[in-house]
Amino acid sequence: MNYKYFPHTQEDLKAMMEKAGVKDLDGLYAQIPDSIRFKGDYQLPLEMSELEVRDTFEKLASQNRQLTCFAGYGVYDHYTPSVIPSLLQRSEFLTSYTPYQAEISQGTLHYIFEYQSMMAELTGMDISNASMYDGTTACAEAMMMAVAAGKKVNKVLVSEGLNPKTRKVLDTYALHQDIELVTIPLKDGVTDLSSLNTQLSSLNTVAGVIVQQPNVYGIVEDFTGFAEACHEHKALFIMDSVAADLAVLKTPGEWGADIAVGDGQSLGIPMLFGGPYVGYMCCTEKLIRKMPGRIVGMTKDNRDQRAFVLTLQAREQHIRRQKATSNICSNQSLMALFVTIYLSLMGKQGVKEAAELSYAGAHYLYDKLVETGKFHLVFNQPFFNEFYVKYDGDVDALQKRFVDAGFLGGVKLADGILFAVTEKRTKEEIDNLVKIAAL
Repeated sequence: MNYKYFPHTQEDLKAMMEKAGVKDLDGLYAQIPDSIRFKGDYQLPLEMSELEVRDTFEKLASQNRQLTCFAGYGVYDHYTPSVIPSLLQRSEFLTSYTPYQAEISQGTLHYIFEYQSMMAELTGMDISNASMYDGTTACAEAMMMAVAAGKKVNKVLVSEGLNPKTRKVLDTYALHQDIELVTIPLKDGVTDLSSLNTQLSSLNTVAGVIVQQPNVYGIVEDFTGFAEACHEHKALFIMDSVAADLAVLKTPGEWGADIAVGDGQSLGIPMLFGGPYVGYMCCTEKLIRKMPGRIVGMTKDNRDQRAFVLTLQAREQHIRRQKATSNICSNQSLMALFVTIYLSLMGKQGVKEAAELSYAGAHYLYDKLVETGKFHLVFNQPFFNEFYVKYDGDVDALQKRFVDAGFLGGVKLADGILFAVTEKRTKEEIDNLVKIAAL
């Protein structure tokens, strides 16, 4: 029997099963113990009208609780202008694929070019690639990029202030790449420059140094002397930063970084239960040929009109796999468009104001929590829109009270809480959170 949406005939299935050495489809699952097999009936109706389907999903969605978010730890609840989803869902954007043929992909190439231009300006770097999957894998690609640029050096120093989630991805990438990761300890909550200098001098085979700004505790670090120390030992200086914060903070380019990476989620992309997000990677011009992925360039056609093309395509889909700078990197073109529209709508002043509101809200929340007498800052260091405090009480019980009241009250780290505030949080919301914390 043939089915409308199943391409394989019974003859096809029989031939495949004979090749696999089984008599029927159940034979493909013979190794799965009977004790863990599902034997009931699926709770699925045979058919529904469109109206019934919509009603069913609305009922399912209504079971989710919408909490007011005071949590961060790498993902932040920023404002999304309503025009962005409307534009993003246009068919020419939503269904577009990799722009291999420049002559029919000018629109896609154009917005990627604008994305690159904006990210290069935001980070203060020379070059930006055409986006990556997310911030963690972008950081891992930067690690491999440093090793490739260094030649015969395989050690990468990683600040203890890097988000543990990113560090785990680095560990995974490094496992089979013959890359050794060495941790730079923190001192009073910030990366210890003296330890960095000691490690650079003693190891001698360091390809790169990775730091985070702000670091995992929300602390704004002073990286004076870091780039000079790295370059003196021929190591690349890599900075992982929250994209939105760069509207106010000193940029990686100003710190003398060679590679700037991070996640662009803070540029208006909703949290979306964990994705999709978009990773950014920018670097100095001298490293352009070591950069993974591809770059969109601007030229002129035979009519002397502006045209956009893919240049320096270092992906395995474009060149021989063994020559590729990375075999698994790709770009999130649709999410790069999201960031491009966001930055265009907000403008330089708008992005800066959003960052300043986040900063002001975080410091207001911190001051009010301290006034309760139950919280104190773990590290006496400057912070931006995220801060780590110890709580004189049961953290789990406190966070349960937050949830019961409709708040996602920070992220538990050890015996403290990491709170985050964005421009979306109002004074009323902050005050209500503090009232619960003071109980």
